[in-house]
Amino acid sequence: MIKIHRFVFNPFAENTYLIWEVNSKQTIIIDPGCSNADEENVLKEFIQEKKLIPKYLINTHCHIDHILGNGFIKDEYGVEFLAGEEDCFLLDLMLKEATKFGLIMKQSPMPEKYLSENLILELQGEVIKFLFTPGHSPGEYCIYFPSGNICITGDVLFKESIGRTDLWGGDSESLMNSIQQKLLVLPENTIIFPGHGDESTIGYEHKYNPYFI
Repeated sequence: MIKIHRFVFNPFAENTYLIWEVNSKQTIIIDPGCSNADEENVLKEFIQEKKLIPKYLINTHCHIDHILGNGFIKDEYGVEFLAGEEDCFLLDLMLKEATKFGLIMKQSPMPEKYLSENLILELQGEVIKFLFTPGHSPGEYCIYFPSGNICITGDVLFKESIGRTDLWGGDSESLMNSIQQKLLVLPENTIIFPGHGDESTIGYEHKYNPYFI
């Protein structure tokens, strides 16, 4: 059984997620957006309080609001870092981007392993699958937990909205194909946890997302 907790960090109101297996406490840190010491401490204290054991750091994609805490997480916990290969050029670009927003950002490491749809990870028996969903960025992946009916959708699919495509490598046709072919085919009771805003379900998005009605 897995549990999930959301933090809202940085000036972009980005959703950072912790997902852990309840018995082993093995944990994935997804898109750490911590932009200052206070936000880093909030995340660190939660991990300590729940006695979680970070195992993986995963970026759904590598835009600035989703990677601000990569360096902190890697230094603090020494976890294995995974991201989409097609997005890795952004890890260096975002250091300069941070200065435009007056943010102090530690250089993100490069991933030890690239995400792919052939890659399957586990948290103490809980299977984690990766869905290649480019469009918002060229190398974005959604993170799917079949047994928990949970999908982390990054900035691909939001409640009643979809991701923007006017940033580095964005493409509107690719985004729509990604959503229709990879996400809307999931079971309707799948809960989606996006990179910004509130959670939803695939069934709800079928009915109420204006881009698909």
